[in-house]
Amino acid sequence: MCGIVGYIGHREAYPVIIKGLKRLEYRGYDSAGIALFDGKDIKLSKTKGKVADLQGKLETEISTNGSLGIGHTRWATHGVPNDINSHPHYSNSGELVIIHNGIIENYESLKKELIKRGYTFKSDTDTEVLVNLIEDVKKNENIKLGKAVQIALNQVVGAYAIAVFDKNKPNEIVVARLGSPLAIGIGEDEFFIASDASPFIEYTKNAIYLEDEEMAVVRRKKGIKIRKIKDDSLVDPYVQELQLNLEQIEKGGYDHFMLKEIYEQPSAILDTFRGRMLPNEGIIKMAGIEDNMKTFLNANRIIVVACGTSWHAGLVSEYIFEDLARIPVEVEYASEFRYRNPVITDKDVVIAISQSGETADTLAAIKLAKSRGAFVFGVCNVVGSSIARETDAGAYTHAGPEIGVASTKAFTTQITVLTLIALRLARAKGTISSSEFRQHMIELELIPEKVKKSLESDAYVKTISEIYKDANNFLYLGRGYNFPVALEGALKLKEISYIHAEGYPAAEMKHGPIALIDENMPIVVIATKKGHYEKVVSNIQEIKSRKGKIIGIVTEGDKQVRELADHVIEVPETIESLTPLLTTIPLQLLSYHIALMLGKNVDQPRNLAKAVTVE
Repeated sequence: MCGIVGYIGHREAYPVIIKGLKRLEYRGYDSAGIALFDGKDIKLSKTKGKVADLQGKLETEISTNGSLGIGHTRWATHGVPNDINSHPHYSNSGELVIIHNGIIENYESLKKELIKRGYTFKSDTDTEVLVNLIEDVKKNENIKLGKAVQIALNQVVGAYAIAVFDKNKPNEIVVARLGSPLAIGIGEDEFFIASDASPFIEYTKNAIYLEDEEMAVVRRKKGIKIRKIKDDSLVDPYVQELQLNLEQIEKGGYDHFMLKEIYEQPSAILDTFRGRMLPNEGIIKMAGIEDNMKTFLNANRIIVVACGTSWHAGLVSEYIFEDLARIPVEVEYASEFRYRNPVITDKDVVIAISQSGETADTLAAIKLAKSRGAFVFGVCNVVGSSIARETDAGAYTHAGPEIGVASTKAFTTQITVLTLIALRLARAKGTISSSEFRQHMIELELIPEKVKKSLESDAYVKTISEIYKDANNFLYLGRGYNFPVALEGALKLKEISYIHAEGYPAAEMKHGPIALIDENMPIVVIATKKGHYEKVVSNIQEIKSRKGKIIGIVTEGDKQVRELADHVIEVPETIESLTPLLTTIPLQLLSYHIALMLGKNVDQPRNLAKAVTVE
């Protein structure tokens, strides 16, 4: 959610910042702005809308020279999306300018106090309150900007990533974080600031990721000084070498990032199990599991916490863990888990799943679980993210950057990692035989090629999309391992086409949703030969008798469903636990093509953010 870009160095700042903001568009936003400093004055331009709108406006109303600047894409929280509420924000004197991700929860009380002291406000934002609080502290205490930022942040309640500079100190930017990610790129006589590394990857491979409650004063010629906000203690900076490359965050010839990422799934799944699974030797080895094997084997249960698509991957893992490893599993929405006073003990293992590794609710759930003594294992995609640092151990998915807001390869790679964990634990517990263990690994090794084959249905899915693009409602049905896939398919359609869709267990259709079915209702039914096939066929017959339009996702060679359904999309055969990795592919393509035909922005759907870093 929201995006921060900043630059200080020997280059012109504007080209770096505008390009960086375009790289961060995937995070979701509704307005954008840039502040530049040319050595004399701060020049600011901002607007409701997209970065392209900002670029057109800015280049006509201000000069773009200056080697210091900050830019922002805003996702509205306090105040509607408009030009005034967009970032950056000035202080009352016009000397300080700030950009901010997150929420200042006590901004109203702070604002009332500042108004009493003579401050005025142009916007409805909590951010304008923060910049004036910093200015008030700076003037009253007669201190430098860095110290003023530290004192001010000790007075606020909430979450933030900020970048602020003072026109009277043209060689420094002050940054800080609590709950929202912030990275500092280190070049030769130049520094880059961003919500993630994508805006500066072509300029430097060296980066520092601030930890929660840390701030940094970034100065040309003098380098970076990092301190703890609470106690002012110095922090020794840890410089990481970035593994990201420019090609990974560009479209590579595809029309949209979402389509690119759908087609990257064969290689992403392969990269996720590569080096961890050796079928010929009968070995699965993951350091985070091996080092904590006793904890997993002695656990009374596994609690999975996640949000959105990651929650659906967690639901698939519930079937996998219980089926293969015979460990009880509960799957919880992280946003609900943290507020319902859950019963957690030191005999529980909590698996936290998040693509970005920055999901606020999931991070809060992790902290709650750790405070109750549970062992917390993270599954995420972004190296060095907050969840990777907060958990006791974990595993990366190796999906590569996912830019499209609607997750695709995150889902399949999360299922891959969770399958590896379940298989390893099952073998250690002896709940599956050596031959079953090897058979599962052989089948998983074949999945990337089978995903490629599933992608061959793209043209036919496009044809089906044309037929149903004007439908107002969709129903998705699945059983067993493919019930979560039905939920995920419905979510994808909702996210990017804005068509109402619901996912249901197929057997639950008779307990309510069947009332919706008529000749105008498309029903997507996942009916692979593995797993309750005959019962799903019975559900399809019930739909058919009520004139519903049936789109069947079936195993290659299926004849029974073909006779009943209006359309069938085939996927290759595999063992039941791995079918979600194949059945989700046509559902991703269906949502993509319908959204595109309706003229929607598939990479940046309205109101959505890639990384939800506030509640």
